[in-house]
Amino acid sequence: MLIEEHPLRHWINHFFGFGTWQAKVWFVGFEEGGGDLPEEVADKLNYFYRHHGNASDATLCDIRDLSRNVAFRIDGPRADKFNNLYDHRFAEHAVLHGTWKNLIAFAHGFRNESTPDLRTYQQQQFTKSSEALIKLYPLPAHNHAWYYSWLDLSEEFAFLKTRSLYEQHVFSLRIKQILNCISEYQPEVVLMYGMNNINALKSAIQEKFSDVKFKMVKGIKLQVPQHHIADINGTTKLILTTQIPALRHNRKETGFDWEALGRSLRSRK
Repeated sequence: MLIEEHPLRHWINHFFGFGTWQAKVWFVGFEEGGGDLPEEVADKLNYFYRHHGNASDATLCDIRDLSRNVAFRIDGPRADKFNNLYDHRFAEHAVLHGTWKNLIAFAHGFRNESTPDLRTYQQQQFTKSSEALIKLYPLPAHNHAWYYSWLDLSEEFAFLKTRSLYEQHVFSLRIKQILNCISEYQPEVVLMYGMNNINALKSAIQEKFSDVKFKMVKGIKLQVPQHHIADINGTTKLILTTQIPALRHNRKETGFDWEALGRSLRSRK
């Protein structure tokens, strides 16, 4: 399946993630995952173009509905267990997502609620109303490769030749749109995780909110990741961290207690 220019352009300009802007807890990840299979990318782009083709601003969509329209193409013992991404993450035999489980724990810690059964919450509730899952960079991508340089596209998409050109091309507009949405919807907490451009983010945030001051909180191994924290307009607590809420290479010594981080922020309110 080919990646076509119209759906690609529309996704880059208008796709910002999943859930609702009215959610009180926002998770801003560095980028959308799953970019190693062009067929999966095409499924996502085409779904968004079909269902949100009239979007003219930053748009969040229904992750469950999108997932029903993306075929499951992973090889190995799981190949015959799931027909699409919905089956993989939300149906009866769903697999718990390594990042989402810690985001769910963080949200419940911040709300001072008991952490639920993580898999059940993922299946039934995650991003439906209480959380938004937002992407700083829109294109599905893979950590170890940049497959978009191989696409046969018009000169308009020359910025896709390298990851760095792409990030430079889209960063300014997207962070402005996310910050505008923070100002408009005033979520209680925004956790920006996996960010490798902390200084650029700080500059953009302070350009939008001139009175914002950041405090750096040192990390504690296996407990709390190093992070930068600020308050926006007295309504939103903003956290920036380079850490990803998942174990690296499945090693426990690379993890943190994200529920404890959420509770520590609640205690500062």
